[in-house]
Amino acid sequence: MSARPAAPTARRSGAARRLTYLTLAAVAFFSMLPLYYSIVVASRDNAALADVPPPLLPGGNFFANVARVFDTVPFAMAMVNSVLVSGSVALAVMFFSTLAGFAFAKLRFRGRNALLLLTVATMMVPTQLGIIPLYMLMVKLEWTGTMYALIVPALVNAFGVFFMTQYLSRALPTELLEAGRVDGCTTWGLFWHVVLPAARPAAAVLGMLTFMSVWNDYFWPLVVLTPEDPTVQVALSTLASGYVNDYVLGLAGTTLGTLPLVVVFALLGKQIIGGIMQGAVKG
Repeated sequence: MSARPAAPTARRSGAARRLTYLTLAAVAFFSMLPLYYSIVVASRDNAALADVPPPLLPGGNFFANVARVFDTVPFAMAMVNSVLVSGSVALAVMFFSTLAGFAFAKLRFRGRNALLLLTVATMMVPTQLGIIPLYMLMVKLEWTGTMYALIVPALVNAFGVFFMTQYLSRALPTELLEAGRVDGCTTWGLFWHVVLPAARPAAAVLGMLTFMSVWNDYFWPLVVLTPEDPTVQVALSTLASGYVNDYVLGLAGTTLGTLPLVVVFALLGKQIIGGIMQGAVKG
């Protein structure tokens, strides 16, 4: 008698599974649609944008439009600059934020809570308020027009420190650190051999978010760099600054500027998913 309801239960489970897959497919479709349509527009000419209905398949002008992008602005230099700045800042933020997060989460020292509170409080200060004094400092250091002006001020940030502090306070058992100290490991040794492996999933998430944030930064590179040596976002704004908007040219550059973000997510996606699954198992 008790075995009869198994069939309705199985049918409900199958319907719920199909609904879940349909929802995920719809979310993936609408998430990829803007990027796909950017590729469609970037592979055609401006006359095709007035067609009714609009074109839905890529055309044959993509590489010609990409060549126009490189002829209009120094886009190759912009890509190199953005990769250099974003990669350097992401690595530095991952390292220094993990180091500071370890200190705030697991080390005991006087003024720890006050320093953490002061660090978090800096997140409430608008970035625009510091542009003028930061620019004056860059002029005094003779760093204007160089990548140092983009990299050095962003080597560590309050969000990264707070993020890694919260993660390590939960994911890193104090007993593991004590066992390392019993084995004769120094504080620096504990950081290298215990903390960094444990912090890898969160560091991957922080690195991806930092890379995307620095890659998409526009205002500070516009202020401190020269037009001949831009980053990707400044170069894209130049493509869209003509008297008549060339949408094909702008979206061709946008498509190229999106590719490094896709590569970063592909490289760090395994660590991100592993961190999510690890948190789910712990929860």
